[in-house]
Amino acid sequence: MNLSTILYLPFSRTAGWKELQQRQVSIPAVAWLVVVPLSLLPPIMLYYAGTHYGDEFIAGFADRPWRHITTILFLAELLTFFVMGWLIRSVVNGYGMSISYHDAYLLAALAPLPLWASSVVLAVPSLLLNVLAVLMALCISCSLIFHGLQGLCQQQDDDMAAMSATYTIMAAGALAWGLLMVIVWAY
Repeated sequence: MNLSTILYLPFSRTAGWKELQQRQVSIPAVAWLVVVPLSLLPPIMLYYAGTHYGDEFIAGFADRPWRHITTILFLAELLTFFVMGWLIRSVVNGYGMSISYHDAYLLAALAPLPLWASSVVLAVPSLLLNVLAVLMALCISCSLIFHGLQGLCQQQDDDMAAMSATYTIMAAGALAWGLLMVIVWAY
């Protein structure tokens, strides 16, 4: 699979999804090779921003215990991956479509990639730029889930079911993301 195929995943129901499905990479391999290394990116960038920019970024930003916050954030991201894989399978099967555990966890690993990548923007001490990057990543992640459900589910003709499942999954993901942000700010 080449890079251009991977970049088309959020924008097409056919480009690359069947190829990813046929590779049958094990869930532990996906977790160790994709989820663990890439979920380290947001805590590292948040730690960098918190210790280097301080109050220049947001008032009160420098006074936080960033080592503890970023460790909790990393562990919560890993937990979220396992919960979201289960949730994706449960929601999709509840909407009358069918997805295997493997494909649900594959989608749970791929969906947060834009959000994890958007954390690189924390290298720039601009709150507006960071908010815009996260919003754009959230839109791409939503599209990735929608097209992933269309490409990975056995019943591909029902776009309304895929859209409804995407809304439910994104709502649960937004709730989990909101809880992570509360942990960051409340700690």
